[in-house]
Amino acid sequence: MESAPAPDRSHVPHACGVYIMRDSRGAILYIGKAKDLFRRVSQYFNPNKPDLKNTHLAPLVRAIDYVACGSEREALLLERRLIRERQPFFNSMWKDDKSYPYVKITVREDFPRVLLTRRKAKDGALYFGPYPKVAPIKGLLDHLWKQKFFPLRPCHWDFGTDKPLDRRKLHSCLYLHTKDCPAPCAGHISREDYRRTVDDAALFFSGRHADLRRRFEGEMREASRRLEYERAARLRDNLEALDQISERVRVRAVRAGELDRPLAASRSVTDLQAALGLATAPFHIECFDVSHFQGRQLVAAMVCFRGGEPHKDHYRRFRLREVSGIDDFASIAEAVRRRYGRLQREGQAMPDLVLIDGGKGQLGAALAELKALKLRLPVAALAKRIEEVFLPGRSQSVILDRSRPALRLLQRLRDEAHRFGVKYHRLLRGKELLA
Repeated sequence: MESAPAPDRSHVPHACGVYIMRDSRGAILYIGKAKDLFRRVSQYFNPNKPDLKNTHLAPLVRAIDYVACGSEREALLLERRLIRERQPFFNSMWKDDKSYPYVKITVREDFPRVLLTRRKAKDGALYFGPYPKVAPIKGLLDHLWKQKFFPLRPCHWDFGTDKPLDRRKLHSCLYLHTKDCPAPCAGHISREDYRRTVDDAALFFSGRHADLRRRFEGEMREASRRLEYERAARLRDNLEALDQISERVRVRAVRAGELDRPLAASRSVTDLQAALGLATAPFHIECFDVSHFQGRQLVAAMVCFRGGEPHKDHYRRFRLREVSGIDDFASIAEAVRRRYGRLQREGQAMPDLVLIDGGKGQLGAALAELKALKLRLPVAALAKRIEEVFLPGRSQSVILDRSRPALRLLQRLRDEAHRFGVKYHRLLRGKELLA
């Protein structure tokens, strides 16, 4: 008996997020997280890597959904919540809902400590995390303590202002004799001064560490220049730990009960890939629109969607400098040239699809600029009149069914670009009137 074919994975992007594996009935078999969804999912179907998941889970998978996330930590939190809510069979069998590390500051103690824990208790302590990887966080804590960045006691002795430490333990303490500890047990620091250091540590784990990042980066470059590769690697790991600590988590994205919307968004990306015949999923889409008032105050707007949802950090607006009068083709050309010329110079990632608001003329103008930049990017144009899609190399437009998620995604992109452009145009007109 032949085994069932593996499900199509071309729609899964190279992006951070959570993947959801389903059987032929649509039931959830397994939920996992990944920094690179495509690579992680592909590992399950690798015939050269036989393991329990390959031999038992993979043959049952018929569909793979994903939810894109902004960071590994966000993906971790969403994965945990979904597993707890849905209880998939294979997650329960393999106990993949394992605990992840937190940084704990024991503020209820007279002289608090900073430590790692995998259990978040209701004990009045401050907890930061959880974090996807324990090794970088552990290494960073060790480095910060050795450098006396926030020197707090490393011991586990139970003592306080009203409960002095036993003198025998005090005299046998190695940290006291090597001066690696502020030694509140021996009265070398007041409780008030010690508490100020605790407050600094709490601020640090709340995300205030830009100065430390710059210091690590400078020391890493200097270590590499001196061929001190081991030290440079440790500093690189510290930077990775800082990234984990500073990751911002979108509260909306980790509400497991609201899963339908992000799933619908990612499925619209999959449908768009099929509708336009793209080789890879258009996970990262950028859309351009032009706005003007009787040929004055020419502006262009570019909006970005990732995983079918707006990604406003990448929105850009352009005050067009090279175009006079009403010329939509030249306006699109200038905006495209400026956007992708800059990305090219800075070595930044290019989008999976460029969408232009307009028809054949606007599409041709964008293609000419990309060709001049020696870039080969998938490009499409959406014309408003009958919502037809123009593609390079096709004489006839593509008319998508009005109910298709692919068309609704293109319309959302076009409408958002128009809204963003009009907002900028009105801002400039307001300034002109006040001048």
